[in-house]
Amino acid sequence: MSRVPLRPLARILPARDKGENPDAIERENLRRRHEEMQDKARARAEGRLLVLSVFFFVAFAVIGVRMGHLATSEAVEPIASAHGATIAQQRGDIVDRHGRILATNFETHSLYVQPPNLIDPAHAAAELVKIFPDLEEEKLLALFTGKRKFDWIKRKISPEQKQAVHDIGDPGLLFGPREMRLYPNGRLAAHVMGGTQYGREGVNAAEVIGIAGVEKQFDGYLRDPANGTRPLELSLDLTVQAATERVLAGGMALMNAKGASAILMDVHTGEVISVASLPDFDPNNRPRPPVSGDPSDSPLFNRSVQGVYELGSTFKIFTAAQAVDLGLVNPDTIIQTAGPFKVGGHLINEFDGHNYGAISVTDVIVKSSNRGTGRLALQIGATRQKAFLGSLGMFDPTPFEIVEAAGGKPLLPQRWTELSTVTISYGHGISTSPMHLAAAYSAIANGGNYVSPTILKQSKAQLGPRVMSAQSAAAARMMLRKVVTTGTASFGEVKGYAVAGKTGTADKPRPNGGYYKNKVIATFASLFPAHDPKYVLVVTLDEPSVLAYGENRRTAGWTAVPVAAELIGRVAPLLGLRPTVEPTALEGIQLTSNN
Repeated sequence: MSRVPLRPLARILPARDKGENPDAIERENLRRRHEEMQDKARARAEGRLLVLSVFFFVAFAVIGVRMGHLATSEAVEPIASAHGATIAQQRGDIVDRHGRILATNFETHSLYVQPPNLIDPAHAAAELVKIFPDLEEEKLLALFTGKRKFDWIKRKISPEQKQAVHDIGDPGLLFGPREMRLYPNGRLAAHVMGGTQYGREGVNAAEVIGIAGVEKQFDGYLRDPANGTRPLELSLDLTVQAATERVLAGGMALMNAKGASAILMDVHTGEVISVASLPDFDPNNRPRPPVSGDPSDSPLFNRSVQGVYELGSTFKIFTAAQAVDLGLVNPDTIIQTAGPFKVGGHLINEFDGHNYGAISVTDVIVKSSNRGTGRLALQIGATRQKAFLGSLGMFDPTPFEIVEAAGGKPLLPQRWTELSTVTISYGHGISTSPMHLAAAYSAIANGGNYVSPTILKQSKAQLGPRVMSAQSAAAARMMLRKVVTTGTASFGEVKGYAVAGKTGTADKPRPNGGYYKNKVIATFASLFPAHDPKYVLVVTLDEPSVLAYGENRRTAGWTAVPVAAELIGRVAPLLGLRPTVEPTALEGIQLTSNN
């Protein structure tokens, strides 16, 4: 493109000859050049606007066509039809230690409706209510005659219900394939199983995800196709679990308790053979969490791991075992338990006003003396007491592999004073779960090693760090055995199984401070057989009360102990333990020759 000079000589020279101003020629040429530039810029802008107008017109046209297509086509779940969004349907089974099914999958169907395709909405609504009594005919009819083109009626239905809906014969009622989680044993081990629900849903598939218990803890494993047909193997024994729950339910009713829990644990592997919490629920129809009231009253509350209680005198054996382990005393050392006994300005009393006087360390445990245990604790000291209880796992949630266990964090004193040292020695001022207690008693039972409770099947012993010497553990077992033979747990004797254990009765704290006078947590922590311990059993009753000999009895010796004894008598044969004669030491006998 050629450009006209602003001062062309062909015009400038003649203008000068005529006496005209050459600058006027320059200004005129500059004006024309600006006008040409403006015309070109306007033309360029108009071209761009035309292109943008065409683009937006085409885009809105495509969107309009797509919306029209969606409005006139049948409803299809986008997730189910989207490329690359396949819903994984298979979920691994869960089995007990012997391979018996605890949770599996069941093929079923969902039921949905396409109202525009219904022939007789009123008839369909009336017939569906007959099949599903929980539905309301008025709401169904409003749905069927409304503007919606798709809606779910039931997420899962049985084969019989599917056939009944099919017999209605309306083409607007349609079925989608489904995989549902089935717990064939119903309420059995409900708190361990937890439950599932649907995640992503499509017409042709639905994702099953864990929401509690092992279903949530091992959700990744159970949903991983790489695991193929390998089920999740638990440590539970289905038969023992059934017996545990049956006996515990009966004991809870007999003792008029509002709740109960029982834990049976292998003292060498840490395997939890059975664990029960009552009241419970059916994981096939898991209830919704409560929105008001005390959460611990809900059947969803797992008392064995979430229930954090002051477990009372069951802690006394830890004080005695540590004192023996430190060489401060031996089982026969005499301890003065006579009052008064004051610590930090507070009087330490015995249960029911007893005064046992000067008694041995063994009798401190057998008679469950608060003062005796407190005096031992003062010899141990706060620092060493804290370290010992910490080694028993009393300061953190248990590593038990269900998601609820993380919520069972122990409650500790803000300042571990001398008074705290004394009260904690007999199980007050510290709150833990029954699962913590089972793990701690397992250390006494297996010879002094901490063992972590586990819900997974183990092939060999899983002993952790040593927390006390084998000799101290043996001395503690001897004391616990005498508690059953001559002490507060006399109702716990089971012939042939040499039960050893310790009772614990703790007043329940009030929400606003202080303690109830007539509400307790009764606990019996036991191990058997005492001469060669294999298992620990912890039974806890919430607010028990039984009428015996004309009085309302709430202590563990009258409530938790008989339940535990019945439970041991039922499950010991199922565990392969034969009744045996308890070996005794040949004390005071001199062997001589027959010659």
